[in-house]
Amino acid sequence: MFGRISARYDLLNTVMSGGRHHAWRRTASRLATDGLEGAALDVAAGTGDFAISLALRPSVSHVVGLDSTDAMLDRAWSKLRRGGLTRSVSLVLGDAHHLPFPDDHFAAATVGFGIRNFADVGRALREMARVVRPGGRVAALEIVRLTGRSPLSLVFPVYFRRVTPLLGTALAGDRAAYTYLPESVEKFHSAEEVGAMMEEAGLKIIDVRKRALGSVAILVGERPRTRQ
Repeated sequence: MFGRISARYDLLNTVMSGGRHHAWRRTASRLATDGLEGAALDVAAGTGDFAISLALRPSVSHVVGLDSTDAMLDRAWSKLRRGGLTRSVSLVLGDAHHLPFPDDHFAAATVGFGIRNFADVGRALREMARVVRPGGRVAALEIVRLTGRSPLSLVFPVYFRRVTPLLGTALAGDRAAYTYLPESVEKFHSAEEVGAMMEEAGLKIIDVRKRALGSVAILVGERPRTRQ
């Protein structure tokens, strides 16, 4: 599915986020790397926007972007060439559930709009926690399920479910893929539940930022320096 929509993926992200997704990634990159030095990993890297944001952070020495779809990585590589970042970012085809990196390897790891697509969220988060060094951070940027009975929590799922497939059809020519997106959000977790899963993976939540009226969350977890 992601291979089919790779050519229009960036356009749809911009339209559906009102152009804000780049700013959200910049915020997440800053929160993930402030005060840390070394290499960073971006999981479910897609077309490379998060990896590029990380590469522009002054304390990041190198970035590895990992994704399971060749077509997405091809798009990412084109962006890296245009931006002169081919030496700063390496791209790897791989599985988030079995990261091909040693323990304690990265200063930080990120995932943007990818957690919902993991077959086993807990395992993928544990893998990300495993490959960051003690004191390192894992940052997750994700569309989350709204909770409570506020008007927005009632209206947003209906709007998302009806409008997103129309945008997918008009701009990407793929209604099925963009029907999957709102369905995946409805079945996904709240920000609080994602935070609990990150803690179960061995991370301590140190920051939570909500955007887009609470429908998007940035969660940052730190790997303890000593075992608890």
